Amino acid sequence: MKKLNILYEDKQLIVVYKEPNLPTIKSNNFKDNLYSQVYDYLHKKNQKVFVVHRLDKDTSGLVLFAKNEMVKDALQRNWDSVKRIYIAIVHGKTKDSGIIKSYLKETKTLLTYSTNDKSGKYAETEYKTLMSNNQYSLLELDIKTGRKNQIRVHMKDNNTPILGDRKYGIKDGFRHMMLLAKRIEFIHPVTHKTINIDLEVPGDYLKHLKN
Repeated sequence: MKKLNILYEDKQLIVVYKEPNLPTIKSNNFKDNLYSQVYDYLHKKNQKVFVVHRLDKDTSGLVLFAKNEMVKDALQRNWDSVKRIYIAIVHGKTKDSGIIKSYLKETKTLLTYSTNDKSGKYAETEYKTLMSNNQYSLLELDIKTGRKNQIRVHMKDNNTPILGDRKYGIKDGFRHMMLLAKRIEFIHPVTHKTINIDLEVPGDYLKHLKN
């Protein structure tokens, strides 16, 4: 098991980095998961762990866990106020900035899709282009809602599918999906201080924009 990559930790919560192709919680198809890694780490310190939110298995980046149920409940109650910024490498070019809105539904085979049917779950993604070349673009993505597969579906809708997205993208041969939960900012439920964790843009993202 790989060593846990801890970006922030105090008595009430912990923020860790999730590798791509790793489920956040236990999955029938995968032996390892991020929750188990955090559990093992905190169990040695006689501390508990509670899931606050999840990332898709294929998405990498920042995940926040609570160390007690009160903190978990407080964070989840105010989750809409948590700032979550992603970056992605996508195929093609798009406008310098834009907002994608739709209602999301799920098929019987658990495939999420956009619809104008208001009985679906409303989803809103704001994006801006940071860099681009003839093939790819690096986008910053600000999700206003946290729906399942939201970014992946909205990038498909935008005709800029994410590199390596085998579910909603194109067959491009990339082994890992290039979607990263880069930044998380929230008010600490106990200290009431602003916690802002921001990752650097990985080198393997930037290399696609060099030529």
